[in-house]
Amino acid sequence: MISGATGALAVVMVALVKAHGVEYLFATVILMGLIQMTMGFLKLGKFIRLVPEPVIYGFVNGLAIVIFMAQFGQFKTAGPGGELEWISGTMLYLMLGLILVTMLIIYFLPKLTKAIPSSLAAILFVSVVVIFFDLPTKSVGDMASIKGGLPLFSIPNVPFSLETFKIILPYSFILAGIGLIESLLTLTLIDEITETKGSGNKECIAQGAANVVTGFFGGMGGCAMIGQSIINVSSGARGRLSGIVASLSLLCFILFGSSLIERVPLAALVGVMFMVCVGTFEWTSFRILKKIPKADAIVLVLVTVLTVIFDLAIAVVIGVIASALVFAWESAVRIRARKYVDDKGVKHYEIWGPLFFASTALFQEKFDPAGDPDMVIVSFKESKVLDHSGIEALQKLTKRYTSLGKKIRLSYLSPDCKGLIDTAGNMIEVDIMEDAHYHVAID
Repeated sequence: MISGATGALAVVMVALVKAHGVEYLFATVILMGLIQMTMGFLKLGKFIRLVPEPVIYGFVNGLAIVIFMAQFGQFKTAGPGGELEWISGTMLYLMLGLILVTMLIIYFLPKLTKAIPSSLAAILFVSVVVIFFDLPTKSVGDMASIKGGLPLFSIPNVPFSLETFKIILPYSFILAGIGLIESLLTLTLIDEITETKGSGNKECIAQGAANVVTGFFGGMGGCAMIGQSIINVSSGARGRLSGIVASLSLLCFILFGSSLIERVPLAALVGVMFMVCVGTFEWTSFRILKKIPKADAIVLVLVTVLTVIFDLAIAVVIGVIASALVFAWESAVRIRARKYVDDKGVKHYEIWGPLFFASTALFQEKFDPAGDPDMVIVSFKESKVLDHSGIEALQKLTKRYTSLGKKIRLSYLSPDCKGLIDTAGNMIEVDIMEDAHYHVAID
């Protein structure tokens, strides 16, 4: 993967710099790195597994659309009054032609040879053509100079006080979260493309360490960049060395080769990014939309739209929440009760399905304390009590029967269920039978 400063982080950083100044940004980046390293040491990177496939599809599609729309700015130029205007005429046709040539080279060259990365070959070819024929098209130098020098070590010039900590802590947590979400989702995507398995926890620690160092050298921090990572992988990269080469090459460009890079036509770069969009977008999502559950299809589209309108982090978080709510609802309505009365006049309830916060109301509706006989047995052999809400539901159920002078017996509960019910003391009168082996989420 290739890492660097990303737009998702920049949005949050702009607000911080406007409110408190750039030195607070450097302090925030250092704390952000420490938080990310802590998450890695605590092995929290594994929680990326909680992101459902529709959310990943939506995130990838939304990101492809964002990258595509971002290229439109290259089709504008400063007008007589300084305002940006769309280019037209010969300049527009020339730029479109160069973009098309770039995309064709990237598409067809790998079919002939993979000795040279197709993106690099396309950029070099288009650059040579533009420079040799002196074609009137925008170049990197027309946008800004990339020439720079080595940064110097410095401690952020902010007061070392509790007040400073209160200012930077919220921003640091937000940036750490956004950075890790984008990086771990990029890691998942790259794993899928390369059929490998990366370590989310290592990525958390490495990214955090890099951000700590960056903050001490006046940098804005960053995370994995999906566009550049896909270019890297599609060019044949399969190891960590590619990331090191990319960073050293960028350093050389800034220090020594800025004059050459500034002559590269923007059309070539736009063409490369258009191909990144094509490669990033999950075109299979159109085919599967009608085949997957409606809820998953809605989540996929929702995450795509939110990624375009807001940013990746907000879209992913909302997508995960929406998927979790859908799962909770579908699990809640699955709870069932098989009822029968044996030859001794004892009524049996055989529960099937999970008992947790979303299913407790439906669980209570399965019982008829007033109409049931004096002895009732409730079996959880085909069910599990998943959380403390389930325990509360059991307490309420047994109280309904005991208040009528009837006896209720619960069977096949796990040891921790039994322990939690025992701690209820006189609140509950229940006979625990056979124990099952699973655990209740009560923290």
